Formats: sequence, structure tokens, C-alpha cells
Amino acid sequence: MSEYLSVARRMWHLLEPLHAMLYVAPEARQVAADLGYDVASRWPSYFAWRTAPLGAAGPELVTATYYTFSPRLVARHVPQIWTVAEPAKVLDARLLAMDRALTALIHGRLDTAQLTEAARLARQAAENAGPAGRPLAAANRDLPWPEAPHLVLWQAATVIREHRGDGHVAALLTCGLDPCEALVSVTAIGAATDTEFAGRGWSAREWSDARHRLAARGWIAPDGTATERGREEHGAIERLTDRLAAGPWRALGHSRADRLAHLLRLALPPPTYSAAAP
Repeated sequence: MSEYLSVARRMWHLLEPLHAMLYVAPEARQVAADLGYDVASRWPSYFAWRTAPLGAAGPELVTATYYTFSPRLVARHVPQIWTVAEPAKVLDARLLAMDRALTALIHGRLDTAQLTEAARLARQAAENAGPAGRPLAAANRDLPWPEAPHLVLWQAATVIREHRGDGHVAALLTCGLDPCEALVSVTAIGAATDTEFAGRGWSAREWSDARHRLAARGWIAPDGTATERGREEHGAIERLTDRLAAGPWRALGHSRADRLAHLLRLALPPPTYSAAAP
């Protein structure tokens, strides 16, 4: 299995931006506004788009599955998002959003045969993303596959991304990091900044307390940067996450994973944001 850890990490970096277009593409923003969501903030539509496969989930379930979001932030938006549009309507709308966004992005980058091949390979990987203990991945796997290849590609990327995210939560729990500590540990190694995670809803006091707890464990130095032990522990979490994410790629095999990676590089521009934490 270990030989597929690097494959899992490489494919994460390629597929994460594809999945995340739902949250950042202007086409998705417009569809969310048409549904009635307030798009002055990213969070109402984000929670609706990402949670809809779970059904009309409440704040406790969303907090549990997202993990690194403050329960207060979640409660400000869930379940209110379902008064704007029910989950089934949101699911239809997110495919519409991705149809528009991906049509604009991929047009001219891949020909029809290449796009069909990429969709087929990505779906094969997604269908081997085991659902046991993976609630967000399983909820997305339960959805019917769309017909259009670009939407198959996006839905497969979403299943695989949530499969990895669910595994990352398991890794964090195994290593004893609570939700706020998980974010602080990422900023301590320099993989993200405090500002990038400010939107997750944690107060300055909660952030400071998490830093103190990690310092007491020997993970963080007085200046807030990671100690050698902290870097080692963070590396262990990432390796465990990669190991838990390797199943779809082991099933696909090296040559087909390489082919999918090649097609994704042709189809997608380089990401312009950090993918430091789910």
C-alpha cells in the first residue's frame, strides 16, 4: 500500500481545485444567488452545496463531519439554509452550477475523447473509494451519476475529495487533535496563515487556548512556530491521511492514475489557493 501514498497526495492536489470550483466559481455564485442564498458571504451557499448530499442535516451532524469549523459558525447557517432551498433542489442546482463553470473552464482544453476518458478513469477511482466510516464520501456516492462527462469528472472528484477528507478527520482523531488544534497545527508549520482560517469561526481566545495546549504537548514553540516534534507529528498525520486515501488509486493502478493526472493537468489551470486542510 505504501507505494500509493505519493499517488494519493499528487491526485489530491490535482482534484481538490476541481472539486472546490463549486465554492469559488462565479457561475456557482450566480446559481446560488438565483436560488435565494445571500452571496455577500461565502458560507450560506458553501454549507448548502457541501451538505446537500447528507439531506436536511442539522448543525450537530454538519459540525461533526466538517470537523474544523466552529459549532457557532455552523449553527448560524444550519438548518436555516434549508429554508432557502431543500436539499434536492440544491443538488440539482449544484450540477447546473458546475455545468456552467466547467464548460467555461474546460472548453478548448480537452477534446471530447480526452474528457470522456478522464471522466471514466475518475469514476473508476471514485467507485473504489470505500464508504465505511466516510460519511461525506458515502453521501456523495449515493447520488446518481450524471450523464455529461464533465459532470461525471466533477462528481468523481467530489467523492474522492470527501473520501480523503473523512480519512483526514480519522487521522486527526487518532492523533488526538481537536478541531481548533488541527488548524493551529497547520499554521504552525507555515502551510497556511491564521487569516486563511479566520473564516472557520473560532474566537481569538479559542485559538490562543489551542496554541497553549499544543505548546504544552511540545508541538509549538513560544513564537508560535512548530517544534521539531510538532513537524514530525504533523507529518505523521499527513502520511496516515495519504494511507487512508490510497484505496481508490491502488484499485486504479499506477498507469491509469498517471493518465488521469496528465488529463487533469491539460484540463485545469494551476490552483491559486492553498489546499492545506479540508
